[in-house]
Amino acid sequence: MLAELSPALIAEVQDAAKLLVSKQRICILTGAGISAESGIPTFRDKQTGLWENYKAEDLATPEAFSRDPALVWSWYQWRRKLVANKKPNPAHKALAYWQRRARANHQQLTLITQNVDDLHEQAGSIVTHLHGNLALNRCNQCQTPYKSTSDNLHSSEVLHSSDVDAIDAEALITCSHCDGYIRPDIVWFGESLPVQAWQTAEEAAADCEMFISIGTSSLVYPAAGLSQLAKQNGAKVIEINPNPTPNTIVDIIIKEKAGLIMPLLVKQITGS
Repeated sequence: MLAELSPALIAEVQDAAKLLVSKQRICILTGAGISAESGIPTFRDKQTGLWENYKAEDLATPEAFSRDPALVWSWYQWRRKLVANKKPNPAHKALAYWQRRARANHQQLTLITQNVDDLHEQAGSIVTHLHGNLALNRCNQCQTPYKSTSDNLHSSEVLHSSDVDAIDAEALITCSHCDGYIRPDIVWFGESLPVQAWQTAEEAAADCEMFISIGTSSLVYPAAGLSQLAKQNGAKVIEINPNPTPNTIVDIIIKEKAGLIMPLLVKQITGS
């Protein structure tokens, strides 16, 4: 696979490996780019089909759910169908392998993601979700988790209609505790991040010796501030992204897809 990379990229991977090989505390943040390599659309991608006249930013809000819960619920059922058959790519698998090796060697490798899919888990990683999990649901009113995910996915049959007005409000599920509507367990625009997840991320970033940003533009706060927190506390910062954003705190920028870089990087770090 090294033959697919330019000499400059190979040198950057080797430099990154040299920095990482002896470190005991590593924090990794992944974003939409790593999931896009598995075929999951990003929020910046234009919506298609039934939803082509809607912006994701206008549906993923508490206000949108209050205004038209059936519309928002159905959109998330459509999104669930989009990711249902997606599988981890080589970057997910490399990270999972590296994390297992780190645990065996008494190293601390904390994996944080902004993504709401479960591709890291499918690959075998232990991961903290900052923006929620698309596979989970909770009550919009009392916040009680709703367990029957299979029932929720079945209700996506409503999307067989080609007319937004035909969306079946009966697809909505109500909470057995308070009769509030069940919603995806996702952090919407304007909502706070989960307290425990954010605390885990902050502590890992502040304490790490190396911080790696993979497939994220580092523009969405507060997650984008994690690399700055790491840098302020003495960590080196590596960014792996085909389209990196100008960032003066990054020590090594590897301008390539994570699926190509991560297996090579992890091989050089672990020797296997």
